[in-house]
Amino acid sequence: MAMQKAADVRRLNDDNLNKEINEAYRALFTLRFQHASRQLQNYRELRSVRRRIARLRTIKRERELATVGEE
Repeated sequence: MAMQKAADVRRLNDDNLNKEINEAYRALFTLRFQHASRQLQNYRELRSVRRRIARLRTIKRERELATVGEE
């Protein structure tokens, strides 16, 4: 899973952004499961996936606020 910068994420349309958020949550679930079963090798992946989710949701929220501001 490659890390994307915020500028790259902002270029995505809403459908692709939602898809990226779902994929990130699935990755987080997988990492948590591996952590619980002591199969996770790199614990820093948990942090990076949580930050990725936060970045994606922040951009989604910015778009929601922009549409409300236009009305």
